[in-house]
Amino acid sequence: MDDSNDLFARLEKPSQRTPTRPADPLVQAAVAAKRGAAPQAKDGSEGYSAADIEVLEGLEPVRRRPGMYIGGTDEKALHHLFAEVIDNSMDEAVAGHATFIDVELSADGFLTVTDNGRGIPVDPHPKFPKKSALEVIMCTLHAGGKFDSKVYETSGGLHGVGVSVVNALSDLLEVEVARGRQLYRQRFSRGIPQGGLESLGDVHNRRGTKIRFHPDPDIFGKGAHFEPARLYRMARSKAYLFGGVEIRWSCDPLLIKEKDPTPAKAVLHFPGGLKDYLKASLGDEFQVTREIFAGKSEKQGGHGSIEWAVTWFGGDGFVNSYCNTIPTGEGGTHETGFRNVLTRGLRAYADLTGNKRASVVTSEDVMISAAGMLSVFIREPEFVGQTKDKLATVEAIRLVETAIRDPFDHWLADNPQEASKLLEWVIARADERVRRRQEKEVSRKSAVRKLRLPGKLADCTQNAAAGAELFIVEGDSAGGSAKQARDRAMQAILPLRGKILNVASAGNDKLAANQQISDLIQALGCGTRSKYRDEDLRYDRVIIMTDADVDGAHIASLLITFFYQEMPDLIRGGHLYMAVPPLYSIRQGGKIAYARDDAHKDELLRTEFTGRGKIEIGRFKGLGEMMASQLKETTMDPRKRTLLRVDVIDDEAATKSAVDALMGTKPEARFRFIQERAEFAATEELDI
Repeated sequence: MDDSNDLFARLEKPSQRTPTRPADPLVQAAVAAKRGAAPQAKDGSEGYSAADIEVLEGLEPVRRRPGMYIGGTDEKALHHLFAEVIDNSMDEAVAGHATFIDVELSADGFLTVTDNGRGIPVDPHPKFPKKSALEVIMCTLHAGGKFDSKVYETSGGLHGVGVSVVNALSDLLEVEVARGRQLYRQRFSRGIPQGGLESLGDVHNRRGTKIRFHPDPDIFGKGAHFEPARLYRMARSKAYLFGGVEIRWSCDPLLIKEKDPTPAKAVLHFPGGLKDYLKASLGDEFQVTREIFAGKSEKQGGHGSIEWAVTWFGGDGFVNSYCNTIPTGEGGTHETGFRNVLTRGLRAYADLTGNKRASVVTSEDVMISAAGMLSVFIREPEFVGQTKDKLATVEAIRLVETAIRDPFDHWLADNPQEASKLLEWVIARADERVRRRQEKEVSRKSAVRKLRLPGKLADCTQNAAAGAELFIVEGDSAGGSAKQARDRAMQAILPLRGKILNVASAGNDKLAANQQISDLIQALGCGTRSKYRDEDLRYDRVIIMTDADVDGAHIASLLITFFYQEMPDLIRGGHLYMAVPPLYSIRQGGKIAYARDDAHKDELLRTEFTGRGKIEIGRFKGLGEMMASQLKETTMDPRKRTLLRVDVIDDEAATKSAVDALMGTKPEARFRFIQERAEFAATEELDI
């Protein structure tokens, strides 16, 4: 795991020298200290001393552990750099100091963000008089003007790390500041100043900050680059969130792919705010009510403002929430308040109109078809992690409820026909939820009664499908270990006897007569082919858990073929997974690790087991040979395991052709498939 501190310790190889043993331990320590070496300790800690503690200074922690600051080095993390830069400009706009933000993506991969705010301070910093405030901000973690709310009443940047992280992870970054009718510039590379702050002379009719940067390929990979469509969506969402700012988008036309609707130039300005955003998001979708319920509440008790827009439609519900213009993709306390106030408002209206059927309505029924936008501006918000995906400020629940409660009550009372239509719609969702739950409970009881046979289904105790998991394992031995290792509340076990029927090469009569397939279909309870109903599926996840060898892979391929042919919508719905059990256990003293294959084993031996002591390597013959505690720790515990989700690739014709060739009735097609790909199989890696 990554440590959140700026200190990182590493264990060096012990010294091979045998020191002369002094008569007194204090003398030994003094001699060692004088020589710059660690004293020999009786407890086995020799070779590990203060000299082995590595202190990372400046922005080096960011380059060593980028995941701690931007969540990784993937495409999402790359675009998070843009979010960090534009958030600073948005803070200036929200504070009333900037009216426009320019965003420009150049053909050379550089991204430039310019605002007409106050500009980053350039005078010497009181604590570092030899450095400008600009250099301190750009090169020091936790340096900024947003800690005490004096300079910014509300802001998205709170930790003082955002722009310095961008600086650390850019191979070239250039800052221009127009302040006090003077223009200044400073350049950086990988967080290191490339010279001091330059004064470029007088400048008129210009103020604010301009940051131009290029992501470091050493961090994100040589092929990594900004996607115009993604940047444009991010910029547009910022314009929707604050109607007082105009965002000017510009992108080199050479970067826009064919059929990509992203414009090369655009001016993004939406005085209508979230209501306009929601209208644009829904397009021509059917809506339950004619009007969108939208509004804005300024400065709730001196704690900021709240804006919202919500309607109900025929699709799957969603809520896009933001805090201080930062998108909170994982929700948080403000979304909790949003759900609460809408649910309570509809229930109160039902009581007012005497509609007793609404007594069964839950927040799930209200939100399952709701399309919502929620934006809050609050002082010193608390987020979960530096990437700010989830708001944790408890006070936000009350603020949102207080801001929306009365407007929602008035909206319902002023539009009785629309309110009654909405209430009936929500009650229908509640009735459907109750009906499905009752059907699943009956189906579960029926399946348990029919499958309670030796070596068959060991069901979980919970009735709801949400969160329930079915592990399909090979053989009674593996089934026995899995039953001991499972969480009985939400994990069910279905052992299969040997290899199941290859459904791709079997007729319907043979398939119908197969007991194992019949048991599997009955346990899932959702039907097959045209009769498949996702709402009747009794488990949220169906997990294939076979041995980490060739036989296990063959059984897994037969099961995947079964689901692909008989229940393709189960795969499309994201319900089918493969467990990743270990093939090896590696032990050295009290340290133990598990390797999924030979390559992983070699990697662990090279990186994790470098100390002294005999290394013992054990190979698991199968899941049935593993102790229940090992199986739980490595393969079944949701907190520690790895699952691979099975998806159907976009080219379904190619997928079907591959399945038919590998699993179908024509051996010549299978032979041709193997011949064409023989060069990709290294003989020494085959487990035969």
